[in-house]
Amino acid sequence: MDITGILVLVISFFLLLGIGVPVAYSIGISGILTMLVSIDSLPAFTTYAMTMASGLDSFTLLAIPFFVLAGNIMNSGGIALRLVNFAKVLVGPLPGGLAFVTVMANMLFGAISGSAAASASAIGSIMGKEMKKAGYDENFSAAVNISSATTGLSIPPSNVLIVYSLASGGASISALFLAGYLPGILTGIAIMLVAGWVAYRKKYPVGQKVPFRQALKVFAEAIPSLFMLVIVIGGIIAGIFTATEASAIAVLYALILSFIYRQIKWKDLPEILLLSVKTTAIVLLLVATCTGLSWIMSYENIPQTVSHGLLELSHNPIIILLIINLLLLVVGMFMDMTPAILIFTPIFLPIVTQFGMDPIHFGVMMVVNLSVGLCTPPVGSVLFIGCSVAKVRIENVLKPLVPIFVAMFIVLMLVTYIPQISLWIPHVFGF
Repeated sequence: MDITGILVLVISFFLLLGIGVPVAYSIGISGILTMLVSIDSLPAFTTYAMTMASGLDSFTLLAIPFFVLAGNIMNSGGIALRLVNFAKVLVGPLPGGLAFVTVMANMLFGAISGSAAASASAIGSIMGKEMKKAGYDENFSAAVNISSATTGLSIPPSNVLIVYSLASGGASISALFLAGYLPGILTGIAIMLVAGWVAYRKKYPVGQKVPFRQALKVFAEAIPSLFMLVIVIGGIIAGIFTATEASAIAVLYALILSFIYRQIKWKDLPEILLLSVKTTAIVLLLVATCTGLSWIMSYENIPQTVSHGLLELSHNPIIILLIINLLLLVVGMFMDMTPAILIFTPIFLPIVTQFGMDPIHFGVMMVVNLSVGLCTPPVGSVLFIGCSVAKVRIENVLKPLVPIFVAMFIVLMLVTYIPQISLWIPHVFGF
């Protein structure tokens, strides 16, 4: 192991981030600079380029642009409003009901769209006004929307779980999708408990009970949107189609549904497609540069070095997992989820598998952990989107977010140390 290479990698990466270079370029440049320490320039550039190309040569990765497109179509197609109305029927009459509606609507929309940013934008724009009209504090409303928008990253279909499957060397996407259900639902329930406690303490109004006939109408309108989960996940589990094929079916279904709801016209499609292309390009550039970085980290024996260092600190799996979780929580504060998964999965996965942790369990733990970082400064993308939609200042939202962070951390510890939470459903279906 050459310590010079490791120092060049770490220092150049954080220096580039510090001066404002985008994450993908920071990863690629730091990887190249590290290669140049040990390898001549021509083979270094050639190897990195070939590794980037091979990292994108994956049928599984085709699922990402399709799921991104499906999410953008849903975001514009009137699906969010119908899911909000459905959530109102289920939890609206409870104390703090509108906060519960926000959480449940985010869970449903996030699960269908697979995007925390889309959920925070779509649900926040609808529920923010209603909660303000009902007398809820704007900062509290924004905090509930921001935190609950991340639950859809655990509940399938989820692009980040597909990215983890790639980074882990082939963990089953079907098993990962099934494993994410309970952790995602538990996180949503934990946020609801905090929201309910705050609503009770501040005496926020209780929502009105929806008449039975109107409830049936709302449910009937929401069924087509909810049925997408049945088609996508049911088809994957039954072996009818792969995750990539399911993503293409999701696009077609979302498009048909949006035209039926008359929320999208043909003239809207170019803008939706362009937005999807931009998002996909960012994700795939990150995948490509992180693949090259993973190669040089392996060449410099960085995963083995980190593993040796952690095992020197302790041989107790409980302590090791706690240290990994704390490190990932810090990483999540400064790095977006996709590059964090691509960079740190090859480092930490070999460590946890040494003491028998299932790769599926570890993947779900990573996603639940890094979801917290999306809600924290300085680079939490969902935090910025949620505050922008609610038109509130970030520093004012942080106070109501603190008890929610505590609840999310408790769920993270439960997911970490009780494998059955993640693995029970996959085992039921034979994965």
